[in-house]
Order: sequence, then structure tokens, then C-alpha cells
Amino acid sequence: MMRKFSLLFVMMLIGIASVFAQTTNIASIHEVKKGETLYGISKHYGVSIEDIMNANPEMRQSTYVLQIGNKINIPVKKAAAKPSQPTTTTVATPTTAAKAIRVGVMLPLHNDNGDGQRMVEYVRGLLLGIDRLKKDGISVDISTWNVPMDADIRLTLLEKGANECDIIFGPLYTKQVKPLAEFCKKNNIKMVIPFSITGNDVADYSEIFQVYQSREELNEATARRMANYFGAYHIVFVDCGAGANDQNAFVSQLRQEADLAHLSFSSTQLAASEADFKDAFSRVKPNVVVLNTSRSPELNTTLAKLNKITAEIPTLKISLFGYTEWFMYTQVYQEYFFKYDTYIPSTYYLNPVSEDTKWLEANYRNWFKTEMMKAIPRFAITGFDHACFFIGGYNKYGVAFTGAKGQSPYKAVQTPLKFESAGKGWKNCAFMFIHYTNKRTIESVTY
Repeated sequence: MMRKFSLLFVMMLIGIASVFAQTTNIASIHEVKKGETLYGISKHYGVSIEDIMNANPEMRQSTYVLQIGNKINIPVKKAAAKPSQPTTTTVATPTTAAKAIRVGVMLPLHNDNGDGQRMVEYVRGLLLGIDRLKKDGISVDISTWNVPMDADIRLTLLEKGANECDIIFGPLYTKQVKPLAEFCKKNNIKMVIPFSITGNDVADYSEIFQVYQSREELNEATARRMANYFGAYHIVFVDCGAGANDQNAFVSQLRQEADLAHLSFSSTQLAASEADFKDAFSRVKPNVVVLNTSRSPELNTTLAKLNKITAEIPTLKISLFGYTEWFMYTQVYQEYFFKYDTYIPSTYYLNPVSEDTKWLEANYRNWFKTEMMKAIPRFAITGFDHACFFIGGYNKYGVAFTGAKGQSPYKAVQTPLKFESAGKGWKNCAFMFIHYTNKRTIESVTY
């Protein structure tokens, strides 16, 4: 079922259970006639396809086929609701006569499971971003469709207003990508896939912006950039033992890059004796330590060994090269990250003490009367960044917007975006090293 908002009505998303509550009141029984479609029946009775399916649960089964003679329940037509206005945030109506950018969202927006709850938070972030764009005079109309995992998105695309969108954010599930891409191609709509999917549909559709970067792509990008960045270092590869191999693919890629670049490196075992472990380190060059796991127990053991080595040889220069999972350990290990000049490769970084982060958290709390989920990255801030980047970019460049470097001056709060050609479509290639310096500062080395 589609929901449409002017930004004066964004608070409809506060009570998500009531926003997406469905009615099962039956107005009449319809007998299917030759040539009739579900879309035509919904138009005839003035109710949505989603409401008809809710009144006839068997339609959601994969084997269901609408046939002549079928008797289907027609739900009571809903009266137009008058959404309440926000009590703590006032959104100004645009004063310009510029045409509004029409934004559609096709994601699971429900409270049934984690997918829905995370996407609700993401959309709330989109709304905060759209509110921010409004203050710059950018007019936006947003419509949302609840598209859960078991939904046939082709039915959603028949809903009124879907073909009028300029940008659609979605879907969440891989099986829904191709039909939505075909629809966007037909109607010249920009399509933003905000989260992880499989497949390579981006290569076939110029309308697709794929934000997600696969583990393989990140391994390759990280290894290539690390080999370049740490060319003057001695790399110490630490094998953390059987089972601790969640990053073996990356380490293998980095070894290849190190060989090609003729870099200095050595290998040791985490279980090695103190003497053997110490012998892996250069006394001449600065060292960068790379583990083949992102897990905290092995990191803890490594730090203990490094503490002993640096106490014995104070002149030894050591840096750590980590993984995005280490962001979850900052409360415990941040001082060690500073001590060992740590670099963490990532496509995002949440700085909890930045003014932008604190401003967003406060606005989210004021608008929606709750805190953001303690996920990393924050879904609401991701939504905010996506709204400012894509809608702001479309406002400036229209259909010529590609998201390439230089097209958007927007500085992300958490999730930088930069797109490059991936066949016909566009794939995010933004990447950075988050550097915890010996001076106890945190800086971003962005590519």
C-alpha cells in the first residue's frame, strides 16, 4: 500500500504499526470475469491492490493465479486520513514555484521483523534529509510503499503514482531488483539500491545506483590502496590460527599486491614464542601489523604481545591495520588504537562527537520520540546522507546526475558516496582509511 507525504506529514512514520495497519472489513464479494486483472479490479472499486491482497490472504501464496469465476473479497474503501502534524518540528512550505522532486521508497516498512524496523529507521533518516533540503529551497514529494520479502513488487509498480517518481529508493531484496529496474528504465526513473544485494544488474541498467560494495570488491580496493599507502613500511602478517580465517581472502589479496609492488614483509604466528614473534618486526622501517581475523580475542592477544615488544624496544615503530568490525570495539580498545597508530579501512565512519552527528541524533529524538538503533552504521544517518546526496544531486543535474566525483559537494555525516561506471549503471566506489593517530586524533584518508 502506498503512502504519500508532503513533508508537513512526516510524523506519520512515528507510529509505524498504525501507519501500516491493514483493514479486513469486507464491502462486497467480486466474481472475476474474463479479461479482468487485479489492477483493474482495484481501480474499479477504488481500493489498493495491497488492501485486496490483505482481504484475500491466499493471493500471497506463490501458487495463486487469478482465474475466471474466482470470488474475491473487496475491502471497505478507506476514507482519506488527515495525518497529524509534528508537535516538535515545523517544516516550512516551500516558497518557490519550482517543480517538486518526486521520491518513491519501496522497502519493507513494517514492524514485523528486523528488516522492517531497520528500513523504517532508514526512511526516517530520509525524511530528516528531505527536511534539510527543504531549508535550501528544494521541494520534495515523497511516497512510500511497504514491500516486504514475500511481496510481488510488480503489483506495487501498478500503484498510482509509482511511474511518476523521479527517484526510487529500493528494493531491499535481490529478487525484486530486476522488475524494479525494468520499470525504472521504462519510466526514466533513477533507482537507488541502498543496501546489500547479490547479482550484477547494475551492469545492465543505466538507471541503477548501487551503494553496496561486495566483500570481494572491498578486499581488492583495500589491498591495492594499502600496498600504495604503506609502500615504505614493513608488513607483518600475523596468522591467528585455525578457525580465525574470516579475513584470509583479504590477506591473500594483500600478499599478492605486496609481491607485485616489491614491498617488505614477513609472517609470524600469534601462537609463536615471544622471541619468534619479535623477530618478524623490522628495526629499520616502520611496521604495519595485519591479522587474518577481525575478532576481538585475537586482537586482544596481539595487543598484549605488542605491549611487551614495545616495552622492550621503545624505538620500534608499529602501526595496526584493522577491519570495520573493530569500530564495535572502540570503547574497549580506542586507547590502543591511538597508541598503535591504527588504520581501519571502511566505507563509513560514525563520529559520535561531531556536531553533525549530535544534531542528527537530537532531531531524530525530537521528531520520533525514540533513539536510533545502536547499529553500526546508523540506519537513520545513512538515510540522511542518501537523501542529501541523491536528491540534492538530482535537483542540480536532473537526469544527467551520475553521482560521480565533483557532481555533489555534499559532505557526508557518516556514509560518503562516489559513483563510477559499472557497465551501464553506477556503483559506489567511496572508500577511506580511518586513522587513529598517536596524537589521539581521528582523521579520514579518503579515496
